[in-house]
Amino acid sequence: MGFWKKLGIGAAIGVTFGVTAAAGFLGIKTVAEKILPNTHFSAEFEAEEIKGGDDKNEAKEEKKAESTQTKKVENATLTKAVDTVVNDPEAGMSVTELAKNNLPSVVSITNTSVQTLRDIWGRSGQYQNVSRGSGIIIGQTDDELLIATNSHVVSDSVSITVGFIDDEIYDATVKGADKYIDLAVIGVKMSDIKQDTLDQIKVAVIGDSDSLQVGEQVVAIGNAIGYGQSVTTGIVSALNRDIPDDDVDTAYIQTDAAINPGNSGGALLNMKGEVIGINAAKIASTYVEGIGYAIPMNVAEPTIDTLMNRTAREKVDEDKAGYLGITGVSVDASTSKMYGIPEGIYLQEVIEDGPAEEAGLLKGDIIKKFDGISVSSIAELRENMDYYEAGEKVDVEFCRQEDGEYKEKTVSVTLTTKDKVGIKDERSEEKDTEKREGEPEGNGEERENSNGEDPGRDYYNSLPDELKEFFFGFGR
Repeated sequence: MGFWKKLGIGAAIGVTFGVTAAAGFLGIKTVAEKILPNTHFSAEFEAEEIKGGDDKNEAKEEKKAESTQTKKVENATLTKAVDTVVNDPEAGMSVTELAKNNLPSVVSITNTSVQTLRDIWGRSGQYQNVSRGSGIIIGQTDDELLIATNSHVVSDSVSITVGFIDDEIYDATVKGADKYIDLAVIGVKMSDIKQDTLDQIKVAVIGDSDSLQVGEQVVAIGNAIGYGQSVTTGIVSALNRDIPDDDVDTAYIQTDAAINPGNSGGALLNMKGEVIGINAAKIASTYVEGIGYAIPMNVAEPTIDTLMNRTAREKVDEDKAGYLGITGVSVDASTSKMYGIPEGIYLQEVIEDGPAEEAGLLKGDIIKKFDGISVSSIAELRENMDYYEAGEKVDVEFCRQEDGEYKEKTVSVTLTTKDKVGIKDERSEEKDTEKREGEPEGNGEERENSNGEDPGRDYYNSLPDELKEFFFGFGR
């Protein structure tokens, strides 16, 4: 009796536990179905899949596959976006593939220049200065490989060398530079380049910078800090930006991709691997992080087209150098905005019977371009003319005020030598100034010429009122 009694009690406990567990399960299921209806659907879905007919199962199977695919895309959007970028050229490339495809299009540039410096005792000496930057291979002719960069990367150069993806280094010459927009094109002779190098480099593809959107991913490639080519990535932070304290009227691309010294002249690319900007500057400050600027390609393209089709020039001997026969005043951006005068070189005087006058230039005209290159100061015009011989014919673009507004015009000027226009050599003037700086000041009286006149004061007094308070100087 004891055995059967114990067996009955155990069975009763088992039945009670089973009923309680079933009731609990059903209760939880009911609550879950009300709170999470998809749970009921999933359970029902699987049951139908097991016991339903073939047609119904096929329909359910298709629906399940569709649901699963949607779920994968939603949960792995970033990963899928990278896969899509790699496989779909219209969508773009991964950073890795973009770098692999575009590093052969970017070069390192080394510029050796000579600077004259003074010590604390006033003695002057010449010193070699080496600076580094980047460039973009933009074209190739039978004679030259053409490379775009910033003008400040190659300015004042005595020699320029270019390093390619295979670490080979070649000499280059400046075909032309536009300091106003900070662009230049240099050329490497095709006859100098080894076939192995030609097999590895490639011409960059130019993109449409006007199609850029804020937040779009971009990649910068350049010779950062002179270490060699490197890659950084970021986004387009803003469009149509002005650089603080910069007089150039260029609407830059702002990016947080790292732009370091040496990146100047390098490529800013969209994710299709197209060059949409030329890296030009950054804000360097202890309280600023990730603000770099690039010249949009749609802005740069007309200037590059002009520069790349120019003949490479060398400096001309002083006795053969060409002159315009003008004196002028530099009109910078702030003066232009304040008084509504175009930027350029205001002609304070056009020398009688000189090349400028014979071509039709008048006092009050404002020179904008010399041989297709923007000039915004006397210094730029003087530097450009160092490469032109007397007798050459050059187009000069200028603005002239007519009926209360400035209109753009172009004349063709035949340059002549300085002795024919009666202009003293600017270099001689600079040397005379240096000598005078070392002379005693005497009794403090102002220097006057042999006629007892002060030419500097006369020149200042002859300026238009709106320009007297701004910089002025002498030009060719």
